[in-house]
Amino acid sequence: MQTASVTPDAFSSVLSNPSFDSSSDRPEIVVQVVDLKPIGNRYAFSANDGKTKVKAIFTPSLTPEIISGKIQNLCLIRLIDFTVNDLSNKSTKYFLVNKCEAVGSVLDSEINLESKSQEEEEATTELKRQKLEHSPAPVTPVSDAKIGVSTGISLKPKQEFASRSASQIMSEQRGNAAPAARMSMTRRVHPLVSLNPYQGNWTIKVRVTNKGVMRNYKNARGEGCVFNVELTDEEGTQIQATMFNDAARKFYDRFQLGKVYYISRGTLKLANKQFKTVQNDYEMTLNDNSEVEEASSEEMFIPETKFNFIPIEELGMYVNQKELIDLIGVVQSVSPTMSIRRRTDNEMIPKRDITLADESKKTVVVSLWNDLATGIGQELLDMADKSPVIAIKSLKVGDFQGVSLSTISRSNVVINPESPEAKKLKSWFDTEGKEVSMSSIGSGMSPLAKSGSRSIYTDRVLLSHITSNPSLGEEKPVFFSTRAYISFIKPDQTMWYQACKTCNKKVTEALDSGYWCEGCQKKYEECSLRYIMAVKVTDSSGETWISSFNDEAEKILGCSADELNKLRSEEGEVNEYQTKLKEATWSCHAFRVSVTQNEYNGEKRQRVTVKGVAPVDFAAETRLLLQDISNKNNNKASQSLF
Repeated sequence: MQTASVTPDAFSSVLSNPSFDSSSDRPEIVVQVVDLKPIGNRYAFSANDGKTKVKAIFTPSLTPEIISGKIQNLCLIRLIDFTVNDLSNKSTKYFLVNKCEAVGSVLDSEINLESKSQEEEEATTELKRQKLEHSPAPVTPVSDAKIGVSTGISLKPKQEFASRSASQIMSEQRGNAAPAARMSMTRRVHPLVSLNPYQGNWTIKVRVTNKGVMRNYKNARGEGCVFNVELTDEEGTQIQATMFNDAARKFYDRFQLGKVYYISRGTLKLANKQFKTVQNDYEMTLNDNSEVEEASSEEMFIPETKFNFIPIEELGMYVNQKELIDLIGVVQSVSPTMSIRRRTDNEMIPKRDITLADESKKTVVVSLWNDLATGIGQELLDMADKSPVIAIKSLKVGDFQGVSLSTISRSNVVINPESPEAKKLKSWFDTEGKEVSMSSIGSGMSPLAKSGSRSIYTDRVLLSHITSNPSLGEEKPVFFSTRAYISFIKPDQTMWYQACKTCNKKVTEALDSGYWCEGCQKKYEECSLRYIMAVKVTDSSGETWISSFNDEAEKILGCSADELNKLRSEEGEVNEYQTKLKEATWSCHAFRVSVTQNEYNGEKRQRVTVKGVAPVDFAAETRLLLQDISNKNNNKASQSLF
């Protein structure tokens, strides 16, 4: 019985042929996986052909094959789809494996074909003779004991003799094809997931799934225009492409929503999280030299919609952020269509609210707008009693009633999707969920959370990032989140002011009695005390002073200013006022802060003010750390791969 083995000298033929990656007549290549190791969400390895080892990396789509054990260290794989790329130093090649399959069982050791036995030499001679005679007869495998590994060789039946060579046929086909077809025939189409900033020439085939408007801008470098498109390939992977100035004017009319294009000669860089609208670590820039050809005569495709679902209970940290989220849930209720007047142009637009629930036993309201409200919204209303599962892509998270979701122009709604997540959710709801008491994600949330300050888990920085950048906040306030300990509260500072009980503004003592409020233009018999407290905070990188006002200070100290003032005025052996301040120190909090520049005695000083404070949510902190680790690993893998 024939046994599988590596393809001898596979890499020498690949690496010696610069156009091999573009070849449409690619031979079969079998290599051995050596030194398999994880890098971020991918796996790297050395591909061994028996004589040469080449660095290689599996795309994330093959990670499940490795986790399941189908692909293991020292196993043989047949390369079905791969790309040869340059590393950052341009002197080293690596293989990006997009598709492969395991061949045979895992071997005991690395294959080494450097030294050939006499039988191998005879086998090679016999193989050459059979090729010359066009004989399909197989060569007898060399004994395993002689070379240490299985080296069975099988020959494919000889193809019928063609009167024209393959190159002649390809040349004729290219000459008769349209420009877009020629591009597809001369360059192999790359999946978006395989692209990286260090890759050479590539061509992608994508559909325009969202097109932005042309925007004009003006900055220190001058004026210009910009627009972007969202591109989706056949596998459902998305990327955002941006064009500036000449490129924007050149391609704005060419890109049409819904059409399919071949694109090449673009550049990639790490995506700016503040502005990205799709789930991709990279973003693309097209310049005036980029090539964009419509694939009008080619076979069209409908991109698969890929989701990155966020559980309802975790929506709080996305409130009022630019990042869009995907959600899956069971429909609990659907409202009738209502008309809302738009502020910008007073136009009446349709809106419909649906309530969704998931396994976290939380519910959230999703507002469908425009066509989604009248189309899919009506369909959901008709089938609401059947509790369908829906998946929604690209939702904006707002702070109405604590947490609320809204569709936008690029949102996509799928009813009863055929996905593992949908089946699992439906099974849970049918067996358990419909009997469980649900609560709204917005109920029970603090005013801090309802104001959108659950962004306390975004823009996370260390204190040193603030203190080492004295120019922060010069032009306008900047906002960060940080986690730190209260290290010192100065006891003899002015910790509060006398405030109006109605408007909370400062009051002054009246001439006769009571307190006068300028804001209310009234005299009151009583006033309240409100905090204006400075505290020192410390983390692993350093320390700084921060200013906190009433609501935030109450959460730090655990009592109101009136209660603390009463402790301050009490006499006794134990100073309860000092004790209360000490109790608040060395407790850890999550802070949302603003950084501004204030001028004092002609000198600019940095002022850090607490905008929100919350106890440390260890579950949320763990998710944040895992996400940070994953991002760093992905960035490291993208920059060096190995």
